Amino acid sequence: MTDPAGPTSTTSGKERLVTLRPLAPIVPPLNVSGRALMVVIAIMSFLCAVTLGAVTMVQEKAEAWQGDVAREITIQIKPADGLDMEAALVEVRTIALSFAGAVSAQIVDRSSTARLLEPWLGEGIDIDELPVPRLVIVSIDEAAPPDFTAMRQALAESVPAASLDDHRAWASRLISMARISVLVGVGILALMFATTMLTVIFATRGAMAGNRHIVEVLHFVGAETGFIASEFQKRFLMIGLKGAAAGGGLAILAFLALAVWQTNSMATAVNDQVTALFGRFTLSSAGYFGIVGIVVLIAGMTAVTTRLTVIRTIREIDRQRADPSLAEMD
Repeated sequence: MTDPAGPTSTTSGKERLVTLRPLAPIVPPLNVSGRALMVVIAIMSFLCAVTLGAVTMVQEKAEAWQGDVAREITIQIKPADGLDMEAALVEVRTIALSFAGAVSAQIVDRSSTARLLEPWLGEGIDIDELPVPRLVIVSIDEAAPPDFTAMRQALAESVPAASLDDHRAWASRLISMARISVLVGVGILALMFATTMLTVIFATRGAMAGNRHIVEVLHFVGAETGFIASEFQKRFLMIGLKGAAAGGGLAILAFLALAVWQTNSMATAVNDQVTALFGRFTLSSAGYFGIVGIVVLIAGMTAVTTRLTVIRTIREIDRQRADPSLAEMD
């Protein structure tokens, strides 16, 4: 006799196996084309993030330099026969502070003057043996600056060897240079981003070409265009997000590493030259938010490109089914 419970148990086991079987994703995991696309996105994201960070630093440093120049003026006293330099420095400071709009005045002492000349004349120089001018730095009120013409006249009458530099010529050149640098940087960033867009578009289409057979099978069994496009969009969104995050993260690490190196190598010739040319390698919060924005934008662009490519592929399939001659031509 047969056991009635036997078939029932076997059937329940099969149902349990079917229920516990994991569902395979409609879009397959990363293949060679998907990995290549991720690498391309990471590289282009890194370049865009570095360019954005450089533009941000140039703009911030230019604004800081412009503010420093606008807040100070310099009075220079040249050595002359019979001139008591120390007394002349004190008199120049007194004259400068007598004008409304002059907030403070500081005499650059001998040691500070020697340090200013060390990059060119070396260490251990004696400024008394050289005809080295001395400086008085005057901080001014940007909102209500002093009358520079009257100050020059007063200095010429009291200390003929003194000359006032209000940095207007340097400020004008600095503003022009900063604007040109920012415009050039923005132009380079725009070109880099356009290149990234085109690269992502072609790489995404190439990756989609390798998955065309999946789109055809899903479409033939009745899957709607929106459903197929959404599945591929989700997959390629993750590819774009991982690649862009990797590139943006590497760019942030690069800026942090440069900042750490610059901090740990203070008072060295290489550091001084790099700082003089490029300033401090420190990004503000705006720079970091900009890099995060690039990551999100590139990931979204990858997803949108994938969706449009899938829709276009399905339309081509429909046209080939409607006109078999098109398939033969392909």
